[in-house]
Amino acid sequence: MSQHAERSSSPRPHLGRVRAEPKREDRAVTTLELFLDLVFVFALTQVTAFMADHLTATGLVQGLLVIALLWWSWTGYAWLGNLVEADEGVARIGMFAAMAAMFVLALCIPEAFDDLPGGLDGPVVVAVCYLVFRMLHLGLFYLLSGDDSGLRGQLLRFTPAVLAGTALLLVAAGTDGAAQTWLWAAALAADYGGTWLGGARGWRIRSARHFAERHGLIVIIALGESIVAIGVGVALLPISWPIVVASVLGLTLSGALWWAYFDMTALRAERAFAATPDDDRARFGRDAYTFVHLPLVAGVVLLALGLKKVLEYVGDTEAHGLADPLKGVALIALVGGVGLYLLASVAFAASAGAAVERVRLVVALLLLPLAWAGSALPALAMLGLLTGVMVALVAYESLRDAEARHRLRHEDGHAATSA
Repeated sequence: MSQHAERSSSPRPHLGRVRAEPKREDRAVTTLELFLDLVFVFALTQVTAFMADHLTATGLVQGLLVIALLWWSWTGYAWLGNLVEADEGVARIGMFAAMAAMFVLALCIPEAFDDLPGGLDGPVVVAVCYLVFRMLHLGLFYLLSGDDSGLRGQLLRFTPAVLAGTALLLVAAGTDGAAQTWLWAAALAADYGGTWLGGARGWRIRSARHFAERHGLIVIIALGESIVAIGVGVALLPISWPIVVASVLGLTLSGALWWAYFDMTALRAERAFAATPDDDRARFGRDAYTFVHLPLVAGVVLLALGLKKVLEYVGDTEAHGLADPLKGVALIALVGGVGLYLLASVAFAASAGAAVERVRLVVALLLLPLAWAGSALPALAMLGLLTGVMVALVAYESLRDAEARHRLRHEDGHAATSA
């Protein structure tokens, strides 16, 4: 009997008196989880707009902190949806409540650090929404843990980090300036660090397929945000050849990032994840997916910001000339976003047990001098150069790994299906 069959035939976990359906090994992502992701993608568009309106080093750091906050909110429900079916019983009600909290939080992102005149206090609303989101997540996990003493113990170790992070965020809402930014960083450090120090053994991964697919879909959503940024950047401008060229280059660059993740890396990781013994799956899920996918998503959001600014440069001829180069934060976002994505993909492959992708690592490091040289290149030329580098990278990897790719995507896939 295959390992998959053994897991599928294992006894269903007892969930006490709470009505819920345990997640099965062969179950895919539910439509309700995709519904939550729609709220998440709206939040990402809000972050891109926030950074575009605060195009300074401080604005960039604050935008990255908001991404980390949103990611930690989202990923908790990826773990919850792997314990039970998200669209069944009490989990369904909890998911809708979580969507409401995230949506209100996303609405407040433009004033997450600086309250706008009138209405409610924006930073306080963000902090309260995050508190509600995390308390819902923690409470649902307690309800659904049933008689699982290992999971209950993990939740007890996890709770102080949740309380510390949310408390610091509430304190930050009452401050401003550098102190507020540092308190945000401290809140996230407490949340992330507490999870790391609490270990992973008590957490449960019931379906490797679901967990891997969940994170793959969120990468797609982030890449979709980069395409949305292209359209938003020129929505009110008359179409022109520079806009057409920049749009095609931006789409090609986003496609190259898709290729770098989905062509082989994601499949290899999912196979390694599925083959991991149950006792080690939680550690694998925490390291390779929960932690490493944050810089993947952050890199794409930074790229979206860079693309938005490039389209503004080439489209708004009254404010910019075609010879104008990207400078400062916009250039860092464009090139640094791709570099961060590549470094995260290397870490993802390595955490899944694959060999270190040295070529990607070298290309990511070479982007540093490229960013320096890019300050003298027209924005459109810089985008074309960056796109060419990424297309060359994925073309080289595809030719180099052609045989291994065929086995992974066809022969090994058929074998896994028939096992």
